[in-house]
Amino acid sequence: MNIAELQDVCKEYPAFRLNKVSFALEEGKITGFIGRNGAGKTTTIKSMLNLIHTSGGEIRYFGMPLAGHEKEIKQRIGYSTGTVSWYPRKTIREIVAVTKTFYPNWDEAAYRRYLAFFGLDESKKPIELSEGMKVKFNLLLALSHRAEVLILDEPTSGLDPFSRDELLDLFGELKAHGVTILFSTHITSDLEKCADNIVYISKGEIRAFRPREDFMRENGRPGETLEEIFLRLEKEARA
Repeated sequence: MNIAELQDVCKEYPAFRLNKVSFALEEGKITGFIGRNGAGKTTTIKSMLNLIHTSGGEIRYFGMPLAGHEKEIKQRIGYSTGTVSWYPRKTIREIVAVTKTFYPNWDEAAYRRYLAFFGLDESKKPIELSEGMKVKFNLLLALSHRAEVLILDEPTSGLDPFSRDELLDLFGELKAHGVTILFSTHITSDLEKCADNIVYISKGEIRAFRPREDFMRENGRPGETLEEIFLRLEKEARA
Protein backbone atom coordinates (compact mmCIF):
# COMPACT_ATOMS: atom_id res chain seq x y z
CA MET A 1 0.00 0.00 0.00
CA ASN A 2 1.21 3.49 -0.86
CA ILE A 3 1.02 5.98 2.01
CA ALA A 4 2.03 8.96 -0.12
CA GLU A 5 1.91 9.55 -3.86
CA LEU A 6 3.22 12.30 -6.11
CA GLN A 7 1.83 12.48 -9.63
CA ASP A 8 3.32 14.82 -12.24
CA VAL A 9 4.28 17.47 -9.66
CA CYS A 10 5.72 20.61 -11.25
CA LYS A 11 7.23 23.81 -9.90
CA GLU A 12 8.52 26.65 -12.04
CA TYR A 13 11.33 29.01 -11.02
CA PRO A 14 13.15 31.48 -13.28
CA ALA A 15 16.25 29.28 -13.43
CA PHE A 16 14.90 25.86 -12.44
CA ARG A 17 11.97 23.57 -13.15
CA LEU A 18 10.67 20.61 -11.20
CA ASN A 19 9.31 18.59 -14.10
CA LYS A 20 6.46 16.08 -13.64
CA VAL A 21 7.88 14.42 -10.53
CA SER A 22 6.14 11.14 -9.77
CA PHE A 23 6.91 8.50 -7.12
CA ALA A 24 5.27 6.86 -4.12
CA LEU A 25 6.13 5.96 -0.54
CA GLU A 26 5.27 2.43 0.48
CA GLU A 27 3.80 1.85 3.91
CA GLY A 28 6.43 0.75 6.41
CA LYS A 29 9.32 1.19 3.99
CA ILE A 30 12.37 3.47 3.99
CA THR A 31 12.91 5.44 0.79
CA GLY A 32 16.21 7.19 0.11
CA PHE A 33 16.08 10.35 -1.99
CA ILE A 34 19.32 11.07 -3.84
CA GLY A 35 20.52 13.77 -6.22
CA ARG A 36 23.24 16.40 -6.34
CA ASN A 37 22.81 19.91 -4.91
CA GLY A 38 20.24 21.83 -6.94
CA ALA A 39 18.70 18.68 -8.44
CA GLY A 40 15.30 19.35 -6.85
CA LYS A 41 15.25 17.27 -3.66
CA THR A 42 14.40 20.10 -1.27
CA THR A 43 11.92 21.62 -3.74
CA THR A 44 10.18 18.25 -3.95
CA ILE A 45 10.07 17.88 -0.18
CA LYS A 46 8.73 21.41 0.28
CA SER A 47 6.07 20.64 -2.31
CA MET A 48 5.10 17.51 -0.37
CA LEU A 49 4.51 19.69 2.68
CA ASN A 50 2.79 22.55 0.83
CA LEU A 51 5.57 24.88 1.95
CA ILE A 52 5.71 26.09 -1.65
CA HIS A 53 2.89 26.24 -4.17
CA THR A 54 3.28 23.82 -7.06
CA SER A 55 2.37 24.74 -10.61
CA GLY A 56 0.92 21.35 -11.51
CA GLY A 57 0.34 17.77 -10.44
CA GLU A 58 -1.17 16.18 -7.34
CA ILE A 59 0.12 15.01 -3.96
CA ARG A 60 -1.84 12.51 -1.89
CA TYR A 61 -1.43 11.01 1.58
CA PHE A 62 -3.47 8.14 3.01
CA GLY A 63 -5.61 8.26 -0.13
CA MET A 64 -6.47 11.95 0.39
CA PRO A 65 -5.30 14.89 -1.71
CA LEU A 66 -3.06 17.28 0.21
CA ALA A 67 -5.11 20.14 -1.21
CA GLY A 68 -8.14 20.41 1.03
CA HIS A 69 -6.89 17.99 3.69
CA GLU A 70 -3.64 19.63 4.76
CA LYS A 71 -4.47 20.08 8.45
CA GLU A 72 -5.63 16.49 8.87
CA ILE A 73 -2.66 15.09 6.97
CA LYS A 74 -0.06 17.14 8.85
CA GLN A 75 -1.27 15.70 12.14
CA ARG A 76 -0.11 12.32 10.84
CA ILE A 77 3.28 13.21 9.34
CA GLY A 78 6.55 14.45 10.77
CA TYR A 79 9.07 16.69 9.05
CA SER A 80 12.65 17.51 9.83
CA THR A 81 15.41 19.41 8.08
CA GLY A 82 19.11 19.26 8.80
CA THR A 83 18.88 22.55 10.67
CA VAL A 84 16.66 24.07 13.36
CA SER A 85 14.50 27.03 12.45
CA TRP A 86 13.08 27.60 15.91
CA TYR A 87 13.55 30.52 18.27
CA PRO A 88 17.29 30.27 18.95
CA ARG A 89 17.16 31.87 22.41
CA LYS A 90 14.23 29.93 23.82
CA THR A 91 14.96 26.74 25.73
CA ILE A 92 14.05 23.33 24.37
CA ARG A 93 11.50 23.06 27.18
CA GLU A 94 9.82 26.31 26.12
CA ILE A 95 9.78 25.39 22.43
CA VAL A 96 8.31 21.96 23.15
CA ALA A 97 5.62 23.43 25.41
CA VAL A 98 4.34 25.47 22.48
CA THR A 99 4.87 22.82 19.79
CA LYS A 100 2.88 20.09 21.51
CA THR A 101 -0.24 22.28 21.71
CA PHE A 102 -0.55 21.87 17.92
CA TYR A 103 -0.67 18.05 18.10
CA PRO A 104 -3.57 16.26 19.82
CA ASN A 105 -1.59 13.01 19.37
CA TRP A 106 1.49 14.33 21.15
CA ASP A 107 3.05 11.40 23.03
CA GLU A 108 4.77 12.66 26.17
CA ALA A 109 6.22 9.22 26.94
CA ALA A 110 7.74 9.05 23.44
CA TYR A 111 9.07 12.58 23.83
CA ARG A 112 10.79 11.67 27.10
CA ARG A 113 12.17 8.48 25.59
CA TYR A 114 13.68 10.24 22.55
CA LEU A 115 14.91 13.12 24.70
CA ALA A 116 17.00 10.61 26.67
CA PHE A 117 17.97 8.65 23.54
CA PHE A 118 19.33 11.77 21.83
CA GLY A 119 20.98 13.03 25.04
CA LEU A 120 19.29 16.44 24.85
CA ASP A 121 19.07 18.84 27.80
CA GLU A 122 15.72 20.66 28.02
CA SER A 123 17.37 23.70 29.56
CA LYS A 124 19.57 24.25 26.48
CA LYS A 125 18.73 26.73 23.73
CA PRO A 126 19.15 25.95 20.00
CA ILE A 127 21.86 28.61 19.80
CA GLU A 128 23.87 26.57 22.34
CA LEU A 129 23.60 23.29 20.43
CA SER A 130 26.14 21.80 18.05
CA GLU A 131 25.00 21.18 14.47
CA GLY A 132 24.58 17.49 15.24
CA MET A 133 22.47 18.20 18.34
CA LYS A 134 20.30 20.61 16.32
CA VAL A 135 19.52 17.77 13.94
CA LYS A 136 18.61 15.54 16.88
CA PHE A 137 16.33 18.25 18.31
CA ASN A 138 14.47 18.56 15.03
CA LEU A 139 14.05 14.79 14.91
CA LEU A 140 12.88 14.76 18.53
CA LEU A 141 9.96 17.03 17.63
CA ALA A 142 9.12 15.03 14.51
CA LEU A 143 9.04 11.73 16.42
CA SER A 144 7.01 12.86 19.42
CA HIS A 145 3.50 13.06 17.95
CA ARG A 146 3.12 9.50 16.66
CA ALA A 147 3.80 10.41 13.05
CA GLU A 148 2.94 7.66 10.56
CA VAL A 149 5.19 9.20 7.91
CA LEU A 150 8.54 10.92 8.43
CA ILE A 151 9.82 13.24 5.71
CA LEU A 152 13.42 14.09 6.48
CA ASP A 153 15.65 16.46 4.53
CA GLU A 154 19.32 15.61 5.23
CA PRO A 155 18.61 14.17 8.72
CA THR A 156 22.15 12.82 9.15
CA SER A 157 23.79 16.14 8.25
CA GLY A 158 26.27 17.20 10.92
CA LEU A 159 26.17 13.90 12.80
CA ASP A 160 29.32 11.98 13.63
CA PRO A 161 29.55 8.38 12.32
CA PHE A 162 28.50 6.84 15.64
CA SER A 163 25.43 9.09 15.92
CA ARG A 164 24.55 8.36 12.29
CA ASP A 165 24.62 4.63 12.99
CA GLU A 166 22.38 5.14 16.02
CA LEU A 167 19.94 7.12 13.92
CA LEU A 168 19.87 4.48 11.17
CA ASP A 169 19.18 1.83 13.82
CA LEU A 170 16.30 4.01 15.05
CA PHE A 171 14.94 4.20 11.49
CA GLY A 172 14.97 0.41 11.41
CA GLU A 173 13.01 0.25 14.68
CA LEU A 174 10.45 2.76 13.41
CA LYS A 175 10.08 0.81 10.17
CA ALA A 176 9.43 -2.36 12.20
CA HIS A 177 6.53 -0.49 13.84
CA GLY A 178 5.05 0.45 10.47
CA VAL A 179 6.41 3.99 10.12
CA THR A 180 7.08 5.14 6.56
CA ILE A 181 10.26 7.18 6.04
CA LEU A 182 11.53 9.34 3.19
CA PHE A 183 14.93 10.90 3.67
CA SER A 184 17.26 12.78 1.40
CA THR A 185 20.98 12.49 1.92
CA HIS A 186 24.35 12.95 0.27
CA ILE A 187 25.76 10.13 2.42
CA THR A 188 24.79 7.27 0.14
CA SER A 189 26.46 4.68 2.38
CA ASP A 190 23.64 5.36 4.86
CA LEU A 191 21.13 4.26 2.23
CA GLU A 192 23.01 1.02 1.62
CA LYS A 193 22.46 0.23 5.30
CA CYS A 194 18.74 0.91 5.56
CA ALA A 195 16.90 2.01 2.41
CA ASP A 196 14.31 -0.28 0.82
CA ASN A 197 13.72 2.00 -2.18
CA ILE A 198 15.71 4.65 -4.03
CA VAL A 199 14.39 7.78 -5.74
CA TYR A 200 17.02 9.42 -7.94
CA ILE A 201 16.42 12.97 -9.17
CA SER A 202 18.58 14.91 -11.62
CA LYS A 203 17.94 18.35 -13.10
CA GLY A 204 14.42 18.45 -11.72
CA GLU A 205 13.34 15.09 -13.14
CA ILE A 206 13.02 11.66 -11.55
CA ARG A 207 15.54 9.42 -13.29
CA ALA A 208 14.82 6.29 -11.30
CA PHE A 209 12.39 4.99 -8.68
CA ARG A 210 13.27 1.42 -7.78
CA PRO A 211 13.84 -0.97 -4.90
CA ARG A 212 17.44 -0.38 -3.82
CA GLU A 213 18.72 -3.76 -4.99
CA ASP A 214 17.05 -3.33 -8.40
CA PHE A 215 18.47 0.19 -8.74
CA MET A 216 21.98 -1.05 -8.05
CA ARG A 217 21.64 -4.07 -10.35
CA GLU A 218 20.17 -2.07 -13.24
CA ASN A 219 22.55 0.89 -12.98
CA GLY A 220 25.68 -0.52 -11.40
CA ARG A 221 28.79 -2.24 -12.59
CA PRO A 222 30.39 -5.22 -10.82
CA GLY A 223 31.66 -4.21 -7.39
CA GLU A 224 30.33 -0.65 -7.46
CA THR A 225 28.89 0.89 -4.31
CA LEU A 226 25.76 3.03 -4.40
CA GLU A 227 27.95 6.14 -4.13
CA GLU A 228 30.06 5.06 -7.07
CA ILE A 229 26.94 4.37 -9.14
CA PHE A 230 25.48 7.78 -8.27
CA LEU A 231 28.70 9.63 -9.11
CA ARG A 232 29.06 7.83 -12.43
CA LEU A 233 25.43 8.52 -13.41
CA GLU A 234 25.93 12.21 -12.67
CA LYS A 235 29.14 12.33 -14.73
CA GLU A 236 27.41 10.59 -17.61
CA ALA A 237 24.50 13.02 -17.43
CA ARG A 238 26.92 15.97 -17.77
CA ALA A 239 28.84 14.42 -20.67
